[in-house]
Amino acid sequence: MAENYDVIVLGSGPGGYVAAIRCAQLGLKTAIVERELLGGICLNWGCIPTKALLRSAEIFHYMQHAKDYGLAAEKITADLDAVVKRSRGVAKQLNQGVTHLMKKNKIAVHMGTGKLTGKGQLTVTDKDGKATELAAKNIIVATGARARDLPNLPADGKRVWTYRHAMTPPEMPTKLLVIGSGAIGIEFASFYNDMGADVTVVEMMDRIVPVEDADISAHLEKALKKQGMTILTKAGVEKIEAKASGVTASIKDKDGKVATTEFSHVIVAIGIVPNTADIGLKELGVAIDDRGFLKTDAACKTNVEGLYAIGDITAPPWLAHKASHEGVIAAEAIAGKHPHAMDPRNIPGCTYCHPQIASVGLTEAKAKEAGYEVKVGNFPFIGNGKAIALGEPDGFVKTVFDAKTGELLGAHMIGAEVTELIQGYTIGKTLETTEAELMETVFPHPTISETMHESVLAAYGRVLHI
Repeated sequence: MAENYDVIVLGSGPGGYVAAIRCAQLGLKTAIVERELLGGICLNWGCIPTKALLRSAEIFHYMQHAKDYGLAAEKITADLDAVVKRSRGVAKQLNQGVTHLMKKNKIAVHMGTGKLTGKGQLTVTDKDGKATELAAKNIIVATGARARDLPNLPADGKRVWTYRHAMTPPEMPTKLLVIGSGAIGIEFASFYNDMGADVTVVEMMDRIVPVEDADISAHLEKALKKQGMTILTKAGVEKIEAKASGVTASIKDKDGKVATTEFSHVIVAIGIVPNTADIGLKELGVAIDDRGFLKTDAACKTNVEGLYAIGDITAPPWLAHKASHEGVIAAEAIAGKHPHAMDPRNIPGCTYCHPQIASVGLTEAKAKEAGYEVKVGNFPFIGNGKAIALGEPDGFVKTVFDAKTGELLGAHMIGAEVTELIQGYTIGKTLETTEAELMETVFPHPTISETMHESVLAAYGRVLHI
């Protein structure tokens, strides 16, 4: 006999476990299925442990620049094993936190590999091969995604790494090649560069972090080069060979010239593949787009009755906070609460390199492509007292407005702690604010957040401090 629930959630990442909690809060009998660790990739192998690594690198960087702050610190060294151990400890602590939340909300946890066997039916097979049958009127699929391998050189964890290998490295790279400059690639490039590796980043597009505003990309490239990183854009890896002693890569640059270089290790960060295979989706006739991602409506419903999908197996952006919000939407739709649809233009993105990047909404180029007449404001960190006092004058804030209505179309930031600041603009966009409300808002002094205010003022010719 199958165990019966109101809702079964397949996958316990930031989308899945949040969906399960919200279902339980709404009075639905809920089960969650996880094949590895509660919290999924984000909590155990992604967002959280990488931030712990980057924090260690950040502190190491500051210690090496103690003189800039009137301090003395000599013979500064880094213990990579200890840095990784701290990162894993942070992940373990949060995994235990999710375990507690499942118990607190009386959510049944089934550890094992889940597979849909029919409408409202799911089989969980544990590590010993024991199968448990589950049944529910509604199922939420939240199986996430995995790193995409190079076609001819799959990651081996020795010389060729994915993000997962890069978080628990067997050794410190001396000369590191990072293929891809999206958020994952550029964060690891930043981490290992700060830790002392000689880092080269190869990006096939004409600029790094290509989803960001062009001005942000240009500023970041300049900053990373100043830190000693080699950045190759409009470039591609023609051939790559891994040996016991290292990696040989033939790289074609933007001028078409091919150079062969030796590296100690390579990190492959060329995108993700949704975890949709072998979980019964094809047999149920679930609609999938041409890239392999599940098609859903505004309430996260698939074309199969009672089957929902959230997170990285659906349309971009592939971000943890987007998955969590979709989890709430799906839960409330199941409970008949008629939740608001999520507007992708109001989803912020953050990259935790050094300096940090944060953005929300349309870039200047995308706004113009969409037919908007725009007003654009820029304000540099060098004009901000708090940034100078912190020793962090490198960065700027850029805002993009509809010239006709004053609608905030987008905001783009680079510099210290901008990942903590972007939510101010995100709230503004969600509330459909215009430049008038932002201008009339009182920002505290001295804070870096004042750069946000000044950027708005700059868009309308009222900037005060430059």
